[in-house]
Amino acid sequence: MTDHQFIEIIHDRENNLKNISLRIPKNKLTVFTGVSGSGKSSIVFDTIAQEAGRQLNSTFSSFARLFLPHYKRPDVDGIRNLSTVISIDQKPLGGNARSTLGTVSDINPLFRLLFSRFGQPHNGGGSNAFSFNDPAGMCPQCQGIGRSCVLKLDRAVDREKSIAQGAIQLPGYSVGSYYLQVILNSGLFDNDKPVKNFNQDEMDLLLNGEEKITADFNGVKRKINYEGIARQFFRLNVKANKDMTAANKKKMDRFTEMAVCDLCHGRRYNQHALNSKINGFNIFDLTDMQLDQLDRTLDSFDDERMVPIMADIKKRIGDLIEIGLDYLSLTRETTTLSGGESQRIKTVKYLSNSLTGLIYILDEPSTGLHPRDVHRLNDLLLKLRDKGNTVIVVEHDPDVIKIADHVVDVGPKAGIHGGQITFTGTFPQLLKSDTLTGRCITRRLPFNDAPRRPGQFISSRPSSLHNLKNVRLTVPVGLFTVITGIAGSGKSTLVGQVFAEQFPEAVRIT
Repeated sequence: MTDHQFIEIIHDRENNLKNISLRIPKNKLTVFTGVSGSGKSSIVFDTIAQEAGRQLNSTFSSFARLFLPHYKRPDVDGIRNLSTVISIDQKPLGGNARSTLGTVSDINPLFRLLFSRFGQPHNGGGSNAFSFNDPAGMCPQCQGIGRSCVLKLDRAVDREKSIAQGAIQLPGYSVGSYYLQVILNSGLFDNDKPVKNFNQDEMDLLLNGEEKITADFNGVKRKINYEGIARQFFRLNVKANKDMTAANKKKMDRFTEMAVCDLCHGRRYNQHALNSKINGFNIFDLTDMQLDQLDRTLDSFDDERMVPIMADIKKRIGDLIEIGLDYLSLTRETTTLSGGESQRIKTVKYLSNSLTGLIYILDEPSTGLHPRDVHRLNDLLLKLRDKGNTVIVVEHDPDVIKIADHVVDVGPKAGIHGGQITFTGTFPQLLKSDTLTGRCITRRLPFNDAPRRPGQFISSRPSSLHNLKNVRLTVPVGLFTVITGIAGSGKSTLVGQVFAEQFPEAVRIT
Protein backbone atom coordinates (compact mmCIF):
# COMPACT_ATOMS: atom_id res chain seq x y z
CA MET A 1 0.00 0.00 0.00
CA THR A 2 1.54 3.32 -1.03
CA ASP A 3 1.62 6.39 1.22
CA HIS A 4 0.84 9.48 -0.84
CA GLN A 5 2.62 11.70 1.68
CA PHE A 6 5.98 10.42 0.41
CA ILE A 7 7.87 10.21 -2.87
CA GLU A 8 8.90 6.55 -3.01
CA ILE A 9 12.00 5.41 -4.92
CA ILE A 10 12.31 1.65 -5.34
CA HIS A 11 15.64 -0.03 -6.17
CA ASP A 12 17.51 2.83 -7.81
CA ARG A 13 20.68 1.84 -9.73
CA GLU A 14 21.31 5.07 -11.63
CA ASN A 15 25.06 5.79 -12.03
CA ASN A 16 26.83 4.67 -8.83
CA LEU A 17 23.70 4.01 -6.74
CA LYS A 18 23.62 0.61 -5.04
CA ASN A 19 20.03 -0.52 -5.65
CA ILE A 20 18.73 1.93 -3.04
CA SER A 21 15.16 2.47 -1.90
CA LEU A 22 14.10 5.72 -0.28
CA ARG A 23 11.07 7.69 0.95
CA ILE A 24 11.11 11.49 0.74
CA PRO A 25 8.33 13.41 2.60
CA LYS A 26 6.16 15.63 0.42
CA ASN A 27 5.43 19.28 1.27
CA LYS A 28 8.62 19.35 3.35
CA LEU A 29 12.14 20.72 2.89
CA THR A 30 14.53 17.82 2.34
CA VAL A 31 18.29 18.35 2.08
CA PHE A 32 20.60 15.77 0.51
CA THR A 33 24.10 15.73 1.99
CA GLY A 34 27.28 13.76 1.39
CA VAL A 35 30.67 14.15 -0.22
CA SER A 36 30.91 15.24 -3.85
CA GLY A 37 30.36 12.23 -6.11
CA SER A 38 28.54 10.20 -3.48
CA GLY A 39 25.34 9.94 -5.55
CA LYS A 40 23.20 12.88 -4.37
CA SER A 41 22.66 14.25 -7.86
CA SER A 42 22.03 10.75 -9.20
CA ILE A 43 19.01 10.54 -6.93
CA VAL A 44 17.73 14.08 -7.15
CA PHE A 45 18.45 15.09 -10.75
CA ASP A 46 19.11 11.87 -12.67
CA THR A 47 16.24 9.94 -11.08
CA ILE A 48 13.52 12.20 -9.65
CA ALA A 49 13.82 15.11 -12.11
CA GLN A 50 14.38 12.86 -15.15
CA GLU A 51 11.43 10.59 -14.44
CA ALA A 52 9.09 13.49 -13.64
CA GLY A 53 10.04 15.17 -16.91
CA ARG A 54 9.67 11.94 -18.87
CA GLN A 55 6.21 11.21 -17.44
CA LEU A 56 5.04 14.78 -18.04
CA ASN A 57 6.21 14.60 -21.66
CA SER A 58 4.29 11.37 -22.15
CA THR A 59 1.01 13.28 -21.70
CA PHE A 60 1.67 15.16 -24.96
CA SER A 61 1.20 13.88 -28.48
CA SER A 62 4.09 12.27 -30.36
CA PHE A 63 4.30 15.34 -32.59
CA ALA A 64 4.43 17.77 -29.64
CA ARG A 65 7.16 15.69 -27.97
CA LEU A 66 9.47 16.41 -30.91
CA PHE A 67 9.71 20.00 -29.66
CA LEU A 68 10.08 19.20 -25.94
CA PRO A 69 13.24 18.42 -23.94
CA HIS A 70 14.16 14.74 -24.06
CA TYR A 71 14.31 12.76 -20.83
CA LYS A 72 15.64 9.23 -20.46
CA ARG A 73 14.13 6.54 -18.28
CA PRO A 74 16.32 6.19 -15.15
CA ASP A 75 17.63 2.79 -14.06
CA VAL A 76 15.10 2.30 -11.27
CA ASP A 77 12.37 -0.28 -10.60
CA GLY A 78 9.80 2.33 -9.71
CA ILE A 79 9.02 5.86 -8.49
CA ARG A 80 5.69 6.65 -6.90
CA ASN A 81 3.78 9.84 -6.04
CA LEU A 82 5.76 12.18 -8.28
CA SER A 83 4.65 15.72 -9.03
CA THR A 84 5.82 18.18 -11.66
CA VAL A 85 9.48 19.05 -11.01
CA ILE A 86 11.02 22.49 -11.43
CA SER A 87 14.79 22.25 -11.39
CA ILE A 88 16.59 25.47 -10.42
CA ASP A 89 20.26 25.02 -11.26
CA GLN A 90 23.26 27.35 -11.11
CA LYS A 91 23.61 27.72 -14.85
CA PRO A 92 23.95 31.41 -15.70
CA LEU A 93 20.79 33.02 -17.01
CA GLY A 94 22.70 33.74 -20.20
CA GLY A 95 20.72 35.56 -22.84
CA ASN A 96 22.26 38.34 -24.86
CA ALA A 97 22.96 42.06 -24.59
CA ARG A 98 19.20 42.75 -24.65
CA SER A 99 18.54 40.59 -21.59
CA THR A 100 18.66 42.40 -18.24
CA LEU A 101 17.54 41.70 -14.69
CA GLY A 102 14.49 43.84 -15.42
CA THR A 103 13.47 41.80 -18.45
CA VAL A 104 13.98 38.32 -16.93
CA SER A 105 12.26 39.26 -13.66
CA ASP A 106 9.26 40.70 -15.55
CA ILE A 107 9.62 44.01 -13.68
CA ASN A 108 10.44 46.03 -16.79
CA PRO A 109 7.04 45.31 -18.42
CA LEU A 110 5.38 46.70 -15.28
CA PHE A 111 7.41 49.90 -15.53
CA ARG A 112 6.50 50.14 -19.22
CA LEU A 113 2.83 49.92 -18.29
CA LEU A 114 3.31 52.50 -15.54
CA PHE A 115 4.94 55.06 -17.83
CA SER A 116 2.54 54.45 -20.72
CA ARG A 117 -0.33 55.43 -18.41
CA PHE A 118 1.12 58.08 -16.12
CA GLY A 119 4.30 59.42 -17.76
CA GLN A 120 4.34 63.12 -18.66
CA PRO A 121 4.49 64.29 -21.37
CA HIS A 122 2.30 61.43 -22.45
CA ASN A 123 3.84 59.17 -25.08
CA GLY A 124 1.12 57.93 -27.41
CA GLY A 125 3.02 54.82 -28.49
CA GLY A 126 1.58 52.61 -25.75
CA SER A 127 3.61 50.24 -23.56
CA ASN A 128 6.02 49.35 -26.38
CA ALA A 129 7.16 52.98 -26.53
CA PHE A 130 9.03 52.31 -23.28
CA SER A 131 10.77 49.12 -24.40
CA PHE A 132 14.38 49.24 -25.54
CA ASN A 133 13.72 45.96 -27.36
CA ASP A 134 11.03 47.50 -29.56
CA PRO A 135 11.61 49.96 -32.43
CA ALA A 136 9.04 52.25 -30.82
CA GLY A 137 11.19 52.76 -27.75
CA MET A 138 14.76 51.83 -28.64
CA CYS A 139 17.59 54.22 -29.41
CA PRO A 140 17.77 54.42 -33.21
CA GLN A 141 21.57 54.40 -33.26
CA CYS A 142 22.47 51.45 -31.04
CA GLN A 143 19.14 49.62 -31.54
CA GLY A 144 18.55 49.42 -27.79
CA ILE A 145 21.88 47.81 -26.91
CA GLY A 146 23.36 50.89 -25.23
CA ARG A 147 26.68 50.29 -26.93
CA SER A 148 27.88 50.76 -30.47
CA CYS A 149 30.64 49.14 -32.46
CA VAL A 150 33.28 51.81 -33.12
CA LEU A 151 36.57 51.86 -34.95
CA LYS A 152 39.82 51.53 -33.01
CA LEU A 153 41.44 54.65 -34.40
CA ASP A 154 44.93 53.69 -33.26
CA ARG A 155 44.61 50.48 -35.29
CA ALA A 156 42.76 51.95 -38.27
CA VAL A 157 44.95 55.01 -38.80
CA ASP A 158 48.67 55.62 -38.31
CA ARG A 159 48.52 59.28 -37.27
CA GLU A 160 52.24 59.81 -37.82
CA LYS A 161 51.85 59.21 -41.55
CA SER A 162 50.04 61.10 -44.29
CA ILE A 163 47.41 59.51 -46.52
CA ALA A 164 49.96 59.32 -49.34
CA GLN A 165 52.39 57.53 -47.00
CA GLY A 166 49.85 54.84 -46.11
CA ALA A 167 48.24 56.21 -42.95
CA ILE A 168 45.07 54.16 -43.52
CA GLN A 169 45.64 50.66 -42.09
CA LEU A 170 42.22 49.18 -42.83
CA PRO A 171 41.86 46.31 -45.34
CA GLY A 172 41.28 47.56 -48.89
CA TYR A 173 43.51 50.63 -48.67
CA SER A 174 46.83 49.15 -49.74
CA VAL A 175 49.03 51.00 -52.25
CA GLY A 176 47.33 51.13 -55.67
CA SER A 177 43.95 49.97 -54.35
CA TYR A 178 40.77 51.53 -55.71
CA TYR A 179 39.55 52.83 -52.36
CA LEU A 180 42.85 54.54 -51.63
CA GLN A 181 42.88 56.11 -55.10
CA VAL A 182 39.40 57.52 -54.48
CA ILE A 183 40.66 59.36 -51.39
CA LEU A 184 43.90 60.50 -53.01
CA ASN A 185 42.06 61.86 -56.08
CA SER A 186 39.07 63.28 -54.23
CA GLY A 187 40.63 66.68 -53.64
CA LEU A 188 39.15 66.64 -50.13
CA PHE A 189 42.44 66.26 -48.25
CA ASP A 190 46.04 67.39 -48.22
CA ASN A 191 47.48 63.97 -49.07
CA ASP A 192 50.95 64.86 -47.74
CA LYS A 193 49.76 66.20 -44.38
CA PRO A 194 50.28 63.85 -41.38
CA VAL A 195 46.94 62.74 -40.03
CA LYS A 196 47.91 63.88 -36.54
CA ASN A 197 47.71 67.46 -37.89
CA PHE A 198 44.15 67.07 -39.23
CA ASN A 199 41.60 69.37 -37.61
CA GLN A 200 38.28 67.99 -36.32
CA ASP A 201 36.39 68.66 -39.55
CA GLU A 202 39.06 66.92 -41.63
CA MET A 203 39.07 63.94 -39.25
CA ASP A 204 35.27 63.66 -39.34
CA LEU A 205 35.35 63.80 -43.14
CA LEU A 206 38.03 61.10 -43.34
CA LEU A 207 36.14 58.76 -41.01
CA ASN A 208 32.45 59.39 -41.62
CA GLY A 209 32.15 61.72 -44.59
CA GLU A 210 29.74 61.07 -47.45
CA GLU A 211 29.85 63.29 -50.56
CA LYS A 212 29.35 63.14 -54.29
CA ILE A 213 32.65 64.16 -55.88
CA THR A 214 34.37 64.35 -59.24
CA ALA A 215 37.73 62.58 -59.10
CA ASP A 216 40.53 62.48 -61.63
CA PHE A 217 41.65 58.94 -62.54
CA ASN A 218 44.59 59.02 -64.98
CA GLY A 219 43.27 62.15 -66.64
CA VAL A 220 39.68 60.88 -66.80
CA LYS A 221 37.18 62.72 -64.58
CA ARG A 222 34.59 60.49 -62.99
CA LYS A 223 31.62 61.24 -60.75
CA ILE A 224 31.74 58.96 -57.72
CA ASN A 225 30.53 58.77 -54.14
CA TYR A 226 33.13 59.45 -51.48
CA GLU A 227 32.56 57.41 -48.31
CA GLY A 228 34.49 57.83 -45.04
CA ILE A 229 36.73 54.93 -44.08
CA ALA A 230 34.78 54.08 -40.90
CA ARG A 231 31.41 54.32 -42.63
CA GLN A 232 32.62 52.10 -45.46
CA PHE A 233 34.26 49.57 -43.14
CA PHE A 234 31.03 49.01 -41.20
CA ARG A 235 28.93 48.88 -44.36
CA LEU A 236 31.11 46.16 -45.88
CA ASN A 237 31.82 44.15 -42.75
CA VAL A 238 28.76 44.52 -40.53
CA LYS A 239 25.64 45.54 -42.43
CA ALA A 240 26.42 43.33 -45.43
CA ASN A 241 27.32 40.24 -43.35
CA LYS A 242 24.51 38.93 -41.19
CA ASP A 243 26.32 35.62 -40.76
CA MET A 244 29.85 36.68 -39.89
CA THR A 245 32.63 34.34 -40.99
CA ALA A 246 35.63 33.57 -38.81
CA ALA A 247 37.80 35.76 -41.04
CA ASN A 248 35.40 38.69 -40.74
CA LYS A 249 35.16 38.23 -36.99
CA LYS A 250 38.94 38.30 -36.70
CA LYS A 251 38.99 41.47 -38.79
CA MET A 252 36.30 43.06 -36.62
CA ASP A 253 38.08 42.13 -33.39
CA ARG A 254 41.27 43.73 -34.70
CA PHE A 255 39.81 47.03 -35.86
CA THR A 256 36.70 47.60 -33.73
CA GLU A 257 35.55 47.71 -30.13
CA MET A 258 32.30 48.28 -28.26
CA ALA A 259 31.82 51.75 -26.78
CA VAL A 260 28.95 53.53 -25.05
CA CYS A 261 26.46 54.81 -27.62
CA ASP A 262 27.07 58.52 -28.13
CA LEU A 263 23.38 59.22 -28.85
CA CYS A 264 21.62 57.62 -25.87
CA HIS A 265 24.78 57.51 -23.70
CA GLY A 266 24.17 53.88 -22.76
CA ARG A 267 20.56 54.37 -21.70
CA ARG A 268 19.15 52.27 -24.59
CA TYR A 269 15.92 54.30 -25.03
CA ASN A 270 15.07 56.92 -27.64
CA GLN A 271 14.58 60.53 -26.59
CA HIS A 272 10.77 60.34 -26.62
CA ALA A 273 10.84 57.61 -23.96
CA LEU A 274 13.45 59.45 -21.90
CA ASN A 275 11.47 62.72 -22.00
CA SER A 276 8.45 61.11 -20.34
CA LYS A 277 8.75 61.31 -16.53
CA ILE A 278 6.92 60.51 -13.31
CA ASN A 279 7.88 62.47 -10.18
CA GLY A 280 10.90 63.79 -12.07
CA PHE A 281 12.21 60.32 -13.06
CA ASN A 282 12.21 58.71 -16.49
CA ILE A 283 12.14 54.95 -16.96
CA PHE A 284 15.91 54.66 -17.22
CA ASP A 285 16.48 56.74 -14.06
CA LEU A 286 14.42 54.25 -12.06
CA THR A 287 15.63 50.99 -13.57
CA ASP A 288 19.27 52.07 -13.29
CA MET A 289 19.02 52.59 -9.53
CA GLN A 290 20.39 50.02 -7.10
CA LEU A 291 17.38 47.98 -5.94
CA ASP A 292 17.43 49.14 -2.33
CA GLN A 293 17.53 52.78 -3.49
CA LEU A 294 14.79 52.10 -6.04
CA ASP A 295 12.59 50.60 -3.32
CA ARG A 296 12.90 53.77 -1.22
CA THR A 297 12.32 56.05 -4.23
CA LEU A 298 9.10 54.27 -5.19
CA ASP A 299 7.62 55.12 -1.78
CA SER A 300 6.96 58.60 -3.18
CA PHE A 301 4.83 57.21 -6.04
CA ASP A 302 1.60 57.61 -4.06
CA ASP A 303 -0.94 58.47 -6.76
CA GLU A 304 -3.97 56.29 -5.98
CA ARG A 305 -4.34 55.41 -9.67
CA MET A 306 -0.92 53.75 -9.60
CA VAL A 307 -1.61 51.50 -6.60
CA PRO A 308 -2.28 48.18 -8.43
CA ILE A 309 0.83 48.44 -10.64
CA MET A 310 3.03 49.81 -7.85
CA ALA A 311 2.02 46.99 -5.50
CA ASP A 312 3.20 44.39 -8.00
CA ILE A 313 6.46 46.27 -8.73
CA LYS A 314 7.23 46.75 -5.02
CA LYS A 315 6.57 43.09 -4.24
CA ARG A 316 8.90 41.82 -6.96
CA ILE A 317 11.64 44.27 -6.00
CA GLY A 318 11.16 43.34 -2.34
CA ASP A 319 11.62 39.65 -3.14
CA LEU A 320 14.93 40.38 -4.89
CA ILE A 321 16.09 42.49 -1.95
CA GLU A 322 15.14 39.83 0.58
CA ILE A 323 17.27 37.24 -1.19
CA GLY A 324 20.31 39.50 -0.95
CA LEU A 325 20.30 41.04 -4.43
CA ASP A 326 19.72 44.60 -3.21
CA TYR A 327 23.04 45.67 -4.78
CA LEU A 328 21.90 44.97 -8.36
CA SER A 329 20.01 47.26 -10.71
CA LEU A 330 17.35 46.30 -13.22
CA THR A 331 19.67 47.43 -16.03
CA ARG A 332 22.28 44.80 -15.11
CA GLU A 333 22.81 42.48 -18.08
CA THR A 334 22.08 38.83 -17.30
CA THR A 335 25.28 37.74 -19.05
CA THR A 336 27.29 39.43 -16.25
CA LEU A 337 25.50 37.64 -13.39
CA SER A 338 27.18 34.81 -11.49
CA GLY A 339 25.70 31.31 -11.30
CA GLY A 340 24.60 31.90 -7.69
CA GLU A 341 22.91 35.19 -8.56
CA SER A 342 21.17 33.54 -11.51
CA GLN A 343 19.85 30.73 -9.33
CA ARG A 344 18.43 33.12 -6.74
CA ILE A 345 16.75 35.21 -9.44
CA LYS A 346 15.14 32.08 -10.92
CA THR A 347 13.94 31.06 -7.45
CA VAL A 348 12.43 34.47 -6.71
CA LYS A 349 10.48 34.31 -9.99
CA TYR A 350 8.67 31.19 -8.79
CA LEU A 351 7.58 32.90 -5.57
CA SER A 352 5.31 35.18 -7.58
CA ASN A 353 3.29 32.37 -9.17
CA SER A 354 0.28 30.69 -7.58
CA LEU A 355 1.09 27.09 -8.52
CA THR A 356 1.26 24.62 -5.63
CA GLY A 357 1.96 20.93 -5.20
CA LEU A 358 5.19 21.16 -7.20
CA ILE A 359 8.62 19.70 -6.48
CA TYR A 360 11.39 22.31 -6.50
CA ILE A 361 14.95 21.02 -6.82
CA LEU A 362 17.93 23.27 -6.10
CA ASP A 363 21.60 22.47 -6.57
CA GLU A 364 23.86 23.94 -3.84
CA PRO A 365 22.04 27.30 -3.67
CA SER A 366 24.41 28.68 -1.02
CA THR A 367 27.40 28.58 -3.40
CA GLY A 368 28.97 32.03 -3.60
CA LEU A 369 26.90 33.42 -0.73
CA HIS A 370 28.55 35.35 2.07
CA PRO A 371 27.66 33.88 5.52
CA ARG A 372 25.71 37.09 6.18
CA ASP A 373 23.27 36.27 3.37
CA VAL A 374 22.61 32.57 4.01
CA HIS A 375 19.65 33.33 6.27
CA ARG A 376 18.00 35.13 3.34
CA LEU A 377 18.37 32.01 1.20
CA ASN A 378 16.87 29.93 4.00
CA ASP A 379 13.85 32.23 4.19
CA LEU A 380 13.32 31.81 0.46
CA LEU A 381 13.46 28.01 0.64
CA LEU A 382 10.96 27.99 3.50
CA LYS A 383 8.62 30.31 1.57
CA LEU A 384 8.65 27.89 -1.38
CA ARG A 385 7.79 25.05 0.99
CA ASP A 386 5.09 26.98 2.84
CA LYS A 387 3.25 27.68 -0.42
CA GLY A 388 2.41 23.97 -0.50
CA ASN A 389 5.41 22.60 -2.38
CA THR A 390 8.05 19.93 -1.86
CA VAL A 391 11.55 21.43 -1.78
CA ILE A 392 14.60 19.20 -2.35
CA VAL A 393 18.06 20.72 -1.98
CA VAL A 394 21.53 19.31 -2.63
CA GLU A 395 23.75 21.16 -0.17
CA HIS A 396 27.00 21.16 1.83
CA ASP A 397 26.53 24.28 3.97
CA PRO A 398 25.57 23.40 7.60
CA ASP A 399 23.61 26.66 7.93
CA VAL A 400 21.27 25.48 5.16
CA ILE A 401 21.19 21.84 6.22
CA LYS A 402 20.05 22.74 9.74
CA ILE A 403 16.71 24.25 8.55
CA ALA A 404 15.71 21.00 6.80
CA ASP A 405 12.63 19.06 7.87
CA HIS A 406 14.35 15.92 6.64
CA VAL A 407 17.99 15.08 5.84
CA VAL A 408 19.23 12.30 3.56
CA ASP A 409 22.96 11.57 3.69
CA VAL A 410 24.46 9.69 0.73
CA GLY A 411 27.85 7.97 0.92
CA PRO A 412 29.86 6.83 2.63
CA LYS A 413 32.40 8.13 0.09
CA ALA A 414 32.53 9.04 -3.62
CA GLY A 415 32.21 7.04 -6.84
CA ILE A 416 32.20 3.27 -6.46
CA HIS A 417 32.69 3.76 -2.72
CA GLY A 418 29.42 5.70 -2.44
CA GLY A 419 25.89 5.24 -3.72
CA GLN A 420 24.34 4.18 -0.43
CA ILE A 421 21.93 5.88 1.96
CA THR A 422 23.93 6.25 5.18
CA PHE A 423 21.40 8.32 7.14
CA THR A 424 17.84 9.70 7.07
CA GLY A 425 16.39 11.88 9.79
CA THR A 426 16.61 15.37 11.27
CA PHE A 427 19.61 17.68 11.53
CA PRO A 428 20.14 17.10 15.28
CA GLN A 429 20.06 13.35 14.61
CA LEU A 430 22.62 13.81 11.80
CA LEU A 431 25.04 15.50 14.21
CA LYS A 432 24.84 12.47 16.51
CA SER A 433 25.20 9.94 13.69
CA ASP A 434 28.46 8.15 12.95
CA THR A 435 28.50 9.33 9.33
CA LEU A 436 31.28 11.21 7.54
CA THR A 437 28.98 14.21 7.14
CA GLY A 438 27.91 14.15 10.78
CA ARG A 439 31.52 14.06 11.99
CA CYS A 440 32.77 16.73 9.59
CA ILE A 441 30.03 19.30 10.22
CA THR A 442 31.38 20.03 13.69
CA ARG A 443 35.05 19.88 12.69
CA ARG A 444 37.01 23.11 12.30
CA LEU A 445 39.97 23.36 9.90
CA PRO A 446 43.21 24.95 11.17
CA PHE A 447 44.39 28.36 10.00
CA ASN A 448 47.57 28.84 7.97
CA ASP A 449 49.79 30.34 10.67
CA ALA A 450 52.92 30.46 8.46
CA PRO A 451 51.90 32.02 5.10
CA ARG A 452 54.53 32.59 2.42
CA ARG A 453 55.84 36.12 2.07
CA PRO A 454 55.02 37.94 -1.19
CA GLY A 455 57.74 39.14 -3.52
CA GLN A 456 56.71 40.23 -7.02
CA PHE A 457 53.25 41.73 -7.66
CA ILE A 458 51.01 42.26 -10.70
CA SER A 459 48.23 44.87 -10.85
CA SER A 460 45.21 45.60 -12.99
CA ARG A 461 44.38 49.06 -14.22
CA PRO A 462 41.85 51.11 -12.18
CA SER A 463 38.27 50.24 -13.10
CA SER A 464 34.78 51.53 -12.36
CA LEU A 465 32.93 48.66 -14.07
CA HIS A 466 29.50 47.96 -12.53
CA ASN A 467 29.80 48.95 -8.84
CA LEU A 468 33.61 49.25 -8.68
CA LYS A 469 34.85 52.62 -7.43
CA ASN A 470 38.00 53.19 -9.53
CA VAL A 471 39.78 50.24 -7.89
CA ARG A 472 42.66 48.08 -9.02
CA LEU A 473 43.59 44.52 -8.01
CA THR A 474 47.19 43.86 -6.96
CA VAL A 475 48.13 40.24 -6.26
CA PRO A 476 51.44 38.55 -5.41
CA VAL A 477 52.95 36.26 -8.05
CA GLY A 478 53.31 32.58 -7.15
CA LEU A 479 51.08 32.69 -4.06
CA PHE A 480 47.55 31.54 -3.26
CA THR A 481 45.33 34.64 -3.00
CA VAL A 482 41.68 34.67 -1.91
CA ILE A 483 39.33 37.56 -2.72
CA THR A 484 36.55 37.85 -0.11
CA GLY A 485 33.57 40.09 0.58
CA ILE A 486 29.80 39.97 0.74
CA ALA A 487 27.79 38.95 -2.30
CA GLY A 488 27.61 41.85 -4.73
CA SER A 489 30.64 43.68 -3.36
CA GLY A 490 32.39 43.44 -6.74
CA LYS A 491 34.63 40.38 -6.36
CA SER A 492 33.60 38.65 -9.58
CA THR A 493 33.65 41.91 -11.51
CA LEU A 494 37.13 42.80 -10.27
CA VAL A 495 38.66 39.36 -10.79
CA GLY A 496 36.73 37.90 -13.74
CA GLN A 497 35.84 40.93 -15.81
CA VAL A 498 38.70 43.31 -15.05
CA PHE A 499 41.83 41.49 -13.90
CA ALA A 500 41.40 38.41 -16.13
CA GLU A 501 40.62 40.55 -19.18
CA GLN A 502 43.80 42.57 -18.71
CA PHE A 503 45.90 39.43 -18.22
CA PRO A 504 44.72 37.10 -21.01
CA GLU A 505 47.36 34.53 -20.09
CA ALA A 506 45.38 33.83 -16.91
CA VAL A 507 43.68 30.41 -16.86
CA ARG A 508 40.03 30.66 -15.89
CA ILE A 509 38.43 27.76 -14.05
CA THR A 510 34.69 28.38 -13.70
